Amino acid sequence: MTNRSTATTIDGYIAEFPPEVRHSLEEVRAIIRAAAPGATETISYAIPTFDLEGKHLVHFAGYDRHIGLYPTPSGLEAFKDEFAGYKSGKGSVRIPLGEPLPSDLIRRIVEFRIAEVTGGSS
Repeated sequence: MTNRSTATTIDGYIAEFPPEVRHSLEEVRAIIRAAAPGATETISYAIPTFDLEGKHLVHFAGYDRHIGLYPTPSGLEAFKDEFAGYKSGKGSVRIPLGEPLPSDLIRRIVEFRIAEVTGGSS
């Protein structure tokens, strides 16, 4: 997808992509849901977002060649060594399509973000 999404739900957002991207987006969504069952799904900044206690936990997005994961700068910093093989920015990491998702790493990042948001009471 090259244009900014106007979807109002994560289901609507994911439906905008071709099958191979949709599959990866659904996988990321499932990993986050499993790690943060109390989180609320929403769209923020025009991308899928999981919120907890009124704060953003993590965002993710689909692109032509990668899945973007946005665990906030603190979430990325805490796992920077494990993301060394990926292109990343201040608060984002690109997971190339066609490569296995780092499921365990995504789960641990979400758990880290839950602890940050809840003050360690996850």
